[in-house]
Amino acid sequence: MPDIAHRELREAVRKRCAGFGDDYWRDRDERHEFPWEFYNALADDGWIGIAIPEEYGGGGGGITEASILLEEIAASGAAMNGCSAIHLSIFGMNPVVKHGTPEQRERYLPSVASGQLHVSFGVTEPDAGTDTTNISTRAVRVDGGYLVRGQKIWTTKATISEKVLLLVRTTRRTEVTRPTDGMTLLLADLQDPRVDIRPIAKAGRNAVVSCEVRYDDLFVAESDRVGEEGAGFRYLLDGLNPERILLASEALGIGKAALRKAVAYANERIVFGRPIGRNQGLSFPLAQAHAQLRAAELAIRDASARYDAGLPCGEAANTAKLLAADAGYFAADRAVQTLGGMGYATEYDVERYWREARLLRLAPVSQEMALNYLAEHVLGLPRSY
Repeated sequence: MPDIAHRELREAVRKRCAGFGDDYWRDRDERHEFPWEFYNALADDGWIGIAIPEEYGGGGGGITEASILLEEIAASGAAMNGCSAIHLSIFGMNPVVKHGTPEQRERYLPSVASGQLHVSFGVTEPDAGTDTTNISTRAVRVDGGYLVRGQKIWTTKATISEKVLLLVRTTRRTEVTRPTDGMTLLLADLQDPRVDIRPIAKAGRNAVVSCEVRYDDLFVAESDRVGEEGAGFRYLLDGLNPERILLASEALGIGKAALRKAVAYANERIVFGRPIGRNQGLSFPLAQAHAQLRAAELAIRDASARYDAGLPCGEAANTAKLLAADAGYFAADRAVQTLGGMGYATEYDVERYWREARLLRLAPVSQEMALNYLAEHVLGLPRSY
């Protein structure tokens, strides 16, 4: 049986999300407008700081509680537009929770927990993609800090965020022993004249902007470096593994929302004198979707429990992301198929779920890269790239 506290968490989040129906999310997506009313409601309830320690104004929960929160938000019909409004404040700041100085925690975490400070995550680059060790954004030492020059892509919420947790190279890759050495995490300012932010036009999740960001000798104080210089990749893992677990939960939630819509339609839609859900050509795929979502949910719970217990969780996090992304997309795709032509109509919302579920097979890591991880690090097969 689920823990009582987790059941209460689910019920509370469902109650809050009930005030923001599909029409709200459809409108925000069409207008490309950030869901401020929803964001502020979650901030007032204290949900944004769910994984921030209580001493800094947070909820003191772990990635398990955060994953339940995001699953329920997605399952309400908010899908990724709702989750992406807040999830960067959870996994993006986790390296600061784990490795930041006491002064950094005091300065930033209370504002993040209250919802006043928006934070982005700057890792991906146009010419590096998932080859994180090949990033070229540089931070050069100067008096009192660093000058940052380079380019990032797919930086979520960059237009409204005050800070970005930025991965940079402080030592060139050709000058280090291991490719993962020489990278550093910085808490950089985004709303600065030396930062150029440009939104990217995309297929879905349009209520929350994704951006290309260029840094032109942006100064970052040494006091805004997270941990030791050159050890940033190791600290980054405390953002990447939770990110995979949390976005797996979002895929799970989207799948549940899509399945709920499909089942309701299959029970109500009468064709040839009977509900279409009586046809096994529709009912079996929906049952299969349920089974796949259930399996993904168990994998997510295992991964989050391992992370919260301080255990190695790379295998579990990648497995959860792999299974959940496929399960969520399958459920959304079958929902579109179940609704037929209406599944392609915006007013029924499953096409929005489908577009957003598709993204999760690409991000935060592609299905192929998750399989690469499992093949190499779990099965011991030769590295393929």
